[in-house]
Amino acid sequence: MTSLLRHLPLRPRHLLALLLAAAPFSQALAVDQYGYKLPPSKQSKAKAEAKAKQKKGPPPIDYNGEFVNFGQWKEVRLFIDGLVDKNGFQRAELEALLGQVRYVESAVQLIKPAPPGKPKNWQAYSRLTVEPVRIDAGVKFWNENRETLARAEALYGVPAEILVGIIGVETVYGRNTGRFRVLDALTTLAFAYPEAPARLERMAFFRSELEAALLYARQNGVDPLQLRGSYAGAVGMPQFMPSSILKYAVDFDGDGRIDLLNSSNDAIGSVAAFLVAHGWQRDTPGPLVIAAQVSPNRSWEPLLGRGLSANFLAPDLTAAGVATTSALPAGVRYGLVDLQNGAEATEYWLATNNFFAITQYNRSYFYAMSVVELGRAAKLSRGGEM
Repeated sequence: MTSLLRHLPLRPRHLLALLLAAAPFSQALAVDQYGYKLPPSKQSKAKAEAKAKQKKGPPPIDYNGEFVNFGQWKEVRLFIDGLVDKNGFQRAELEALLGQVRYVESAVQLIKPAPPGKPKNWQAYSRLTVEPVRIDAGVKFWNENRETLARAEALYGVPAEILVGIIGVETVYGRNTGRFRVLDALTTLAFAYPEAPARLERMAFFRSELEAALLYARQNGVDPLQLRGSYAGAVGMPQFMPSSILKYAVDFDGDGRIDLLNSSNDAIGSVAAFLVAHGWQRDTPGPLVIAAQVSPNRSWEPLLGRGLSANFLAPDLTAAGVATTSALPAGVRYGLVDLQNGAEATEYWLATNNFFAITQYNRSYFYAMSVVELGRAAKLSRGGEM
């Protein structure tokens, strides 16, 4: 869920509502280029997809919203004033639109911080995200979109398995895109966010996302009340927040509009564009992550918690007591990543900047590693060599 999850912690009980039980894959992922050729024009396929979109109506909403006349709230009227002055919206149209918005109590409850629970457990998490149903769906998605994935890889330098991994972890390739009206969820959180630390900052964030949703709908000729997404307003197969759609999404099927819900082409291209904008580097040698062993004297501890970036060369790691079973590529920087396993031993990995680019999609080592492993598993199931 781009943008939002850079500000909010991942909540396991929310993930459980979307994910299925499964078995983990624990080996590292190589990221070699595949050498696919650029496909021919996709115009005919784009036209067919556009026709299918016109026939497909929005999914039913997932809650019983309460009617609240947000238009009478002082803060909402000030928000409307800003949209009229800044973006040229018509006041009467905005008032009529927000007059149809519902207050969603379930969104308020879901956005609250989770209570303290069990210790973090990477193996338990990975069993939810890297499992047979999701892997099989990833193979099917890859086969159906192999030309688009190859085109995105050639253009942006992001391997197909990473794109497949992200879309699979986010929504199981479009199966779980959310059934909240985006305007309901965003308006509720923008003006009725629950009491919490940094509440005012969170409300400001969701107001900016509500503005972005309205701009996106206007630019793409979409009825904003028909937009469906998560309880936090994330949209489509890749679960982009509206501001991320405006900044990073691309019309990858060439039909003149961006549709992350129905166009796998747009979803694939947009995820690749997002990663490049957040630091993905083409042709970085070696795998994204490499299993590491750490010395018992714990001299490596200062290498942890150094931000979501790779800062250390091989000599730095060796001096700190971090070892690998194979030599590290010269000149490549790594960060030390710890994956806790509850009462069991913590796993340690060395990660490149491309791994940390994935954490800009969701600020979680668990998330980024599950993307790597799901993509790897789908590639192996297709018979691809690592």
